Amino acid sequence: MKLERLGDNEIFRGKTVIVTGGANGIGRAVASAFAAQQARVVIADIDEPAGKALEGSLNDAGGNTLFNRTDVSDPDSVHAMVAQAASASGTVDILINNAGIAGFKPFHNLTTAEWDKVLNTNLRGAFVCAREASKFMIGGGSIVNIASTRALMSEPGSEAYAASKGGLLALTHAMALSLAEKKVTVNAISPGWIQTRDPESLRSIDHSQHPSGRVGKPEDIARACLFLCHPENRFITGEQLVIDGGMTRKMIYEH
Repeated sequence: MKLERLGDNEIFRGKTVIVTGGANGIGRAVASAFAAQQARVVIADIDEPAGKALEGSLNDAGGNTLFNRTDVSDPDSVHAMVAQAASASGTVDILINNAGIAGFKPFHNLTTAEWDKVLNTNLRGAFVCAREASKFMIGGGSIVNIASTRALMSEPGSEAYAASKGGLLALTHAMALSLAEKKVTVNAISPGWIQTRDPESLRSIDHSQHPSGRVGKPEDIARACLFLCHPENRFITGEQLVIDGGMTRKMIYEH
């Protein structure tokens, strides 16, 4: 695996970066981007085979990567993961709260247990990870919450997911104020359609309906994470960055 640099400097060299849900999709691209910048990357994910495989490929390519099997819906699991992440240098510098599940289901068929599973993973999990990681952000740090444009617009059957991502946006600006004294910036990214598998399956209409002219790629989100975590961009905090190829700005009429 080749480590492709998405930035033009090594400002993240030696920094400890936690990426939850880092074994696949957007998280995989984010972990790879920080590894390419010579950061020490902790891949926190429940998918052990994929996480171990990514750890191996990134390290073979010259990275400094550690996989930790983590269930973000379990506070004890999060606590142990963050402690391991901080063990090398005593600090955590960056947390990317990316772990999440969808759980779309017809409204009247959605059980309380299913609701709780989505909220506990997507929202409570992000809170617990931020609470624990920020304790080790000595002298400052950065937290990025991966939300969704589904926090802003919906389709039927997305109640639990939309609520969890909307909650992430509120959590973002609340934590930005609470952690300001620690010099920790907290921001959110709301991706739109990001194709994480089988990009060759996309149709021309999938691309053309985006004002940008294409469907998003995981690397689009990874570059935004590098930007928001760059120390020269610390004036940005409590904000939401929508990355969706312009779709949420597009008026759609049926003709």
